[in-house]
Amino acid sequence: MLHVTSLPSYGGVGDFGPAAFAFIDFLAAAKQRLWQVLPLSPTGYGSSPYSALSAFAGNPQLISLERLAQDGWIAWDRIQGLPGHDGPADFEAATKRKLPLIEEAAANFLDRAPDDQRARFQQFCHDNTSWLTDYAMFNLLRRTYNYASWHEWPSEFSQRQPDALTGLLNDRGRELAIEQAIQFLFSEQWSSLKGYCAERGIRILGDVAIFVNYDSADVWTNPDIFELDEEGRPIRVSGVPPDYFSSTGQRWGNPLYKWGLLRERGFDWWVARIRRSLALYDMIRLDHFRGFEAFWSIAAEEETAINGQWIKAPGHDLFQRLKEVFGDLPFIAEDLGLITPEVDELREHFGMPGMRILQFGFSDRGSHLYLPHRFVPNTVTYTGTHDNNTTLGWWRDDATENERANVQTYLQTIDHDGEIVWAMIRAAARSVANLCIFPLQDVLHLGTEARMNRPSAADGNWTWRYNSDALHPDFATQLAALMEMTDRDGYEDPTKDSETPKESLHESLL
Repeated sequence: MLHVTSLPSYGGVGDFGPAAFAFIDFLAAAKQRLWQVLPLSPTGYGSSPYSALSAFAGNPQLISLERLAQDGWIAWDRIQGLPGHDGPADFEAATKRKLPLIEEAAANFLDRAPDDQRARFQQFCHDNTSWLTDYAMFNLLRRTYNYASWHEWPSEFSQRQPDALTGLLNDRGRELAIEQAIQFLFSEQWSSLKGYCAERGIRILGDVAIFVNYDSADVWTNPDIFELDEEGRPIRVSGVPPDYFSSTGQRWGNPLYKWGLLRERGFDWWVARIRRSLALYDMIRLDHFRGFEAFWSIAAEEETAINGQWIKAPGHDLFQRLKEVFGDLPFIAEDLGLITPEVDELREHFGMPGMRILQFGFSDRGSHLYLPHRFVPNTVTYTGTHDNNTTLGWWRDDATENERANVQTYLQTIDHDGEIVWAMIRAAARSVANLCIFPLQDVLHLGTEARMNRPSAADGNWTWRYNSDALHPDFATQLAALMEMTDRDGYEDPTKDSETPKESLHESLL
């Protein structure tokens, strides 16, 4: 597991450039079969991939300037002097210095693209017409009005009056075309990277957040499917009640869906969203799967998530509709937190594996379902996720004396702090879980300084990047040996009947 922004790419933020291809080579050498990324959407305040400006568009900051220069869309001398490969991700610098260069490259593409490339661009626009033009207008208006939320724009635009939008298309067509070209360049680079993975037997696990941001092209374009008042403000918002991460819960603030209306429309918006996601990824992790069975509804005026209520959601009808459209659903359910029998039933009915986080298993007897002896094959196990501390950081800074004692009882005696990392990795790999995913921070034996996210913390998240010299071949050799011993290296027994049914579609990764 590694988000793209955590790559040591030139320009200050991880992107689809040479560092991404080098990481894939490392995965192949380590006999890894899956690369999990966080949402690739354009981000708003705080640069959180879970606070996106669009559920359909790609984040322009992930476009590689080096590859744009190689393709001839911008001169090499134009991209010199940007932040280097190492150090934390600098989203502010990327916005100020990298994005204008990407816009310049997109303009050059529009002016100089040969016929075959122009035809590919036109086909891309046609295939994505359901969201692309609206996103381009949203992004352009957002900049025009100094990045104010869409409900603060002049009423003719906030309320999407047809004459105003037609005027925008006519008067600022060149700028809108540049926005569309940027999305095309994103798609071209990501498709190339995804193809490089496929050639090496590596599949991409993407991430779909259940909710969308209020200040997004999605809500601006489709206000009728969200719980908004007459002025376009949210009536009730999303979150979770008090839990492991926060005593006051988490008030995410996303507007809630009008699920009844979506059901009447055949869940058309969700069908379009999953179609787009399946074009980007081989498999999808559904974030906050619990919310598809029932979601925590908070009055918009509440400052915390304490005073909310569970509201039933039509998850069964939604997934049945998606199955009718797409066939098998290559979904992983993020089923962490307060999980009820109804949530388990929904997940199991559609054959989705749930998640098990080893760090959670050592606190008390009620948490033992997160330990390998309680796993079933249709499970995805992690040492930790992007929301956890790294394994070494957890052991050094967060684990209680009781948790430490439980680790030593269950796994092995830990004489030196560094031993905890490989002990946890081995425990996950030796489990019966069909999928086993390690954060790169654990493979590199990094501590709290490499933590990706602290849920409910307002600042300091999402900036971690590994250093350009961190992927030592010894790490790949060690992982590859473990993959061979635990039958996770892709080897297939030639004596095994190839017609034997698999326990789940995810087993094909093994």
